[in-house]
Amino acid sequence: MFPVPKKLKEHGPARIIALCNQKGGVGKTTTSINLGAALAEYGRTVLAIDFDPQGALSAGLGIQTHDVTTIYELLLNGKIDPRTAIQHSSVEGLDVIPANIDLSAAEVHLVNEVAREQALQRVLSKVAAEYDVILIDCQPSLGILTVNALTAAHGVLIPLETEYFALRGVALLIDTIDKVQERLNPALQLDGIVPTLYDPRTLHAREVLERVREAFGDTVLQTQIARTVKFPDASVSGTPITQFAPDHPAAEAYRQLARELIKRGAVA
Repeated sequence: MFPVPKKLKEHGPARIIALCNQKGGVGKTTTSINLGAALAEYGRTVLAIDFDPQGALSAGLGIQTHDVTTIYELLLNGKIDPRTAIQHSSVEGLDVIPANIDLSAAEVHLVNEVAREQALQRVLSKVAAEYDVILIDCQPSLGILTVNALTAAHGVLIPLETEYFALRGVALLIDTIDKVQERLNPALQLDGIVPTLYDPRTLHAREVLERVREAFGDTVLQTQIARTVKFPDASVSGTPITQFAPDHPAAEAYRQLARELIKRGAVA
């Protein structure tokens, strides 16, 4: 459906994309991991930022999160070089800055900071020139950490479970994006809504997808990520689905998502 992209002749500066949804369990981390891996397959240099205290992205890529420098330390101490926190995943071209439960204290510490919404932006500005894409895996909330991600980002990708209650929360999220755009980051764009956990066999999923397309038009990406047990299996193995089951339709779906975002210009 979308052409295989050409290799890049040179890398950077990165386009920063925040993956956001205040509802949990909609496939944010799964999409961050596998989109990052698919982009790396196509020769893009990718840095994935684990911005959730649960550390699911780090675990899903087999990355150590204890006794290492994490995004939490980088947020609170501007003197630390972010490169000391970067860890390489099993996928060539896909690096990670990990997170652990310490990040849950960041909201308290950032409250009294000057320009607290720009803390992540200051961190990423030091490494952005070395990557083509930076993906930020946000926690399921609309608190100060998510606002930090939106302030640092050029674009937002919304993984949306094709289920009625997930649909209800999108308007609130888009309202938050609009406020950040208006007050903190005028350049912020909505790159797209990614239908996830899609089961075409159910009338409910098909109806929700139709309603999403009616409401948001071309903002909804053509690529759909189907529900499959292969995703949790891949997470347990600490590898993306593109490595764990490279020929599975789910792996191909994320490659298609990567190609679609490149075709749309959301990624170089």
